[in-house]
Amino acid sequence: MKKGKIYRGTIEKVEYMDRGFIRSFEDAETGEQEEGTVLVKNGMPGQRVEFQIRKKRQDRAEGRILKVIEKSPLETREKACDIFPECGGCMYQTMSYASQLEMKERQIRNLLEPFMEEDTVWGGIHGSPQEFEYRNKMEFSFGDSVKDGPLELGLHRRGTAYDVLSAGSCRLVHRDMTKILETVLSFYRERRAPYYRKTAHTGYLRHLLLRRSVTTGDLLVHIVTTSQGSYDEEILAQELLKLGLEGRIAGILHIINDSLSDTVQSDETRILWGTDHFYETVLGLRFKVSTFSFFQPNTLASEILYSVVRDYIGDVRDQTVFDLYSGTGTIAQLAAAVADRVIGIEIVPEAVEAAAWNAQMNGITNCRFIAGDVLKELDTIEERPDTIILDPPRDGVHPKALPKILSYGVDRIIYISCKATSLVRDLPYFRAAGYRVKKACCIDQFAQGPHIEVVSLLQRMSNTRPKAITLDVEMEDYYRIKGDRTND
Repeated sequence: MKKGKIYRGTIEKVEYMDRGFIRSFEDAETGEQEEGTVLVKNGMPGQRVEFQIRKKRQDRAEGRILKVIEKSPLETREKACDIFPECGGCMYQTMSYASQLEMKERQIRNLLEPFMEEDTVWGGIHGSPQEFEYRNKMEFSFGDSVKDGPLELGLHRRGTAYDVLSAGSCRLVHRDMTKILETVLSFYRERRAPYYRKTAHTGYLRHLLLRRSVTTGDLLVHIVTTSQGSYDEEILAQELLKLGLEGRIAGILHIINDSLSDTVQSDETRILWGTDHFYETVLGLRFKVSTFSFFQPNTLASEILYSVVRDYIGDVRDQTVFDLYSGTGTIAQLAAAVADRVIGIEIVPEAVEAAAWNAQMNGITNCRFIAGDVLKELDTIEERPDTIILDPPRDGVHPKALPKILSYGVDRIIYISCKATSLVRDLPYFRAAGYRVKKACCIDQFAQGPHIEVVSLLQRMSNTRPKAITLDVEMEDYYRIKGDRTND
C-alpha cells in the first residue's frame, strides 16, 4: 500500500462509528492483488468501492472512498433524497431499517461483550418510532457547492467543511422545515446576499437554525448572519408566516454572530416575530425549549431512552439520586417522581436555569440543580447519593471525577452513553471498584446514520466494598489526548 494510491476492494464489515474494514484489494491501475487492513468511512458491508489511501500506519491504513463500484446486498431500497450519497448525513438510507438496527446492535454488543456476565440482561436495540422526519432540531449552512457557484443552503458535502449542498429534499426533518429552508434560500438568492467565507471572514449569511416541537408542531426559525449587511429580514418573516405549514411558527429570530468560530452563537438576538421558545412534552412532563436549549434530537426515541432509564432506576423511594451531567434536567425530573430527592450537576449555566424553570413548571419540588463542573462540585456537596445517574458528553466521564464517583460505593449506577467507546473505556474502572454490567441496551435516535445511545445498569456486587480508585498518569494521558478521537 502506498499513500495516495487508488485501490479497489469490498467492505467486509462495518464496526461502531462507521469504521469499514477492507482486507483484500487490488491496485486500480494494474489489478495487482494486495493484503492488509484499510479502514474507510461512509460505507456499508458488502459494498465494492474504489478508495484512495490517505494515511498509512504500522498496522493499518486509512482510506477515502472515491466511488461505489457495486452496491451492497443490504441496499434494498432507493435513495430518499436528492443529495444522497454526496451528503453524509444519513449514509444508510438505502438499507432497510431492520438491517440498520441489526448492524448497530451487533456493533454495540461486540463492544460490551468483554464486560458482560452470564447473568447480564441484554435488552437488544430499540428502534426509532420514526425512520424519517424525526429530527426536532437542524442546523443548515449557507455556502456554495462549487467555487463561486449559486448560493446554497443545506448540509456540507461529505468530507469537506466548505462545499454546501441545498437540502430541500432532506428526509431527516419534517416537511415544514424544508418549506422554510426553500423560502429562506429563495429570498436571499433574489437579493444576491453573500454567504460568510470562513477563511476571509467576510460575508453575511451563516446558518439557518430550525427547531420543532413534535407534540405541538410549533417551530422556531433562526436566521444567523454577521453584522456585515442588512437584507430586510422583516420582509422575510412575513413571507414565512404566509407559508401553508402543517404546524405553526412560534417565533422568527435574527441572530447576529460575528465570531470566528463556525458554530451558531449569538452576539445579539432580535425577535422579528413571535416568541423565542415553545413547549415540548415528554412522558407527561412539559419542557420549555428555546434557541440554545439542550434537548434530545429525536423526541419520540428519547421517550424510549428515558423509559429505559426510569426502569433501570428501579425503587429509589427514600433515596437521594445524583444526576451528573444533568443538562436541562429531563432525567432528574423523571427520577424525582420516584425518589426522595434529586441533585443535578451541569456545567452549562443556561441549561441549569432551564432545568430549574422546567422543574418549577412541572410542580417538582424535590430537585436541586447546581451549575458547575462535576469534578469540582462533588467536593462541595454534603449529601451522599444512594443511586447515581451518569449522562456524560461524548468524551465520557472526566478521569479525575471517576474516582470520586466510585468512592461513594452506591449500589446502582446508570450510565447513559452517546459514544459507546467512551463507555467501554470507563468500564474497567467500574469493574475494579466492584461493579458489573447488570443490564444494558441501545436506543437508535439517529435512524439512517451511525450514532446510537447505550444505557447500562452497573450493579455493585454485595461482597465488595467501596475502595479508592486512582488513575495512573498513562491513563490520564489517554483520556485527555486520545479520548475525544477514539473511533472518529
